[in-house]
Amino acid sequence: MDALAAATAVRDAAKRSTQLFRDGLPMIASENIISPRVAEMLVTDFHGRYAEGLPGKRYYQGCGDFDTVEALGMELARGVFRCAFANIQSTSGTVSNLAVLKSLTKPGDAITAVSTADGGHISHAPMGAVGMRGLELHTYPWDHDNMHPDVDGAAKLVRSVKPKLVLFGQSMFLFPTPMKDIVAAAKEVGAVVMYDGAHVLGLIGGGQFQDPLREGADVLTGSSHKTFPGPQGGFVFSDSKDEKFQRRLHSGVFPGVVSSYHLHHVAAKVVALAEFQQFGARYAKDTVANAQAFGAALAECGFDVLAADRGFTKSHQIVTRHGAQDSGAGAKAAATLEACGIITNMNMLPGDTKPLTPSGVRIGVQELTRVGMGKAEMEQVADFYRRGLLANEDPAKVKRDVKAFKARFQEVKYCFNEAKLGGYEFFELAQKTPSLAKFS
Repeated sequence: MDALAAATAVRDAAKRSTQLFRDGLPMIASENIISPRVAEMLVTDFHGRYAEGLPGKRYYQGCGDFDTVEALGMELARGVFRCAFANIQSTSGTVSNLAVLKSLTKPGDAITAVSTADGGHISHAPMGAVGMRGLELHTYPWDHDNMHPDVDGAAKLVRSVKPKLVLFGQSMFLFPTPMKDIVAAAKEVGAVVMYDGAHVLGLIGGGQFQDPLREGADVLTGSSHKTFPGPQGGFVFSDSKDEKFQRRLHSGVFPGVVSSYHLHHVAAKVVALAEFQQFGARYAKDTVANAQAFGAALAECGFDVLAADRGFTKSHQIVTRHGAQDSGAGAKAAATLEACGIITNMNMLPGDTKPLTPSGVRIGVQELTRVGMGKAEMEQVADFYRRGLLANEDPAKVKRDVKAFKARFQEVKYCFNEAKLGGYEFFELAQKTPSLAKFS
């Protein structure tokens, strides 16, 4: 393939991907769409510039305007997340975790966390950031009924292991973590408490999940592109007033794990923070309400939805079981749903041991909420699941009906979108938006 053909192939693939999500139901729990104002920042001149250091303390000239952007972003982040310290430089949630682990641990230190089999994130595991830092991992005993760490067992583990760092947070994240007794154990043994809020960061910021920094966490990390509806990137927050501790966190990010840190993404995060300051509480509340309504609707259709006795969820996620442990039924269900125009992901459930043949599917409603769907639409979406997975209808027919349904939900909500623009076709967006047209 020649160079022009290769470039064209990339553009064509991007258009096809856009069409897939525009016409379908994007329900992967770790994804979201961005607003037009956020998108605008991604094609500014910031994309190719460097600004190592902090505002006013740079290693390059020409950073004055970006200093304004980053300083404003840090101020907005401290307000949204009600904290004394905010670093908005990291390029992902995993990079945020790496930065904190570099700041607060040494190779060989013990750490406690949720196992990946129970829904923990891969960055908390030996194959991820924890392993990269050379830490000794101990995983919490798990409360399968309540889908969170067994409190008594976890506190006992912390007192026994005496870890340097106690880590909370999950990738499959239905309910807040009961932190009180485990944090008390951590403080007894002198451990630092870290909470990875990547999946639920928008719900935390919107006051709809739990408030880790008020519940004993010394550090809160997270992604800027899941329930927090911004660009790809990450955050590190703390309410510590200790300047030495704050310097350690800053240094963990730069020079610890980033050099230049994608200034266009940082600028886009700042716009997202401004929009979240105004719209975030309502967005978070609507997202959780939709997730609970969707769980109930799926159960009514006949699906095995986890945690039914607890109202299914208190986050943006719903988890369904589709067969026996390690049966691969979750993988099969996810593939069938994609053929129906519904994008989800297979997921291990407690008891599964094989990541590629799990029994579960993890589902998120945050993006459907973002385009204006409410509780009534959750019932319609659940019926598409029923038709595809229980009634075994022709996926092509379901997909046509999904496309017709989704056509009514294209406008990005909960943001400054005076022109009522859609969020799925950047090429069209660039042509329709005067401030973006010059970059198209």
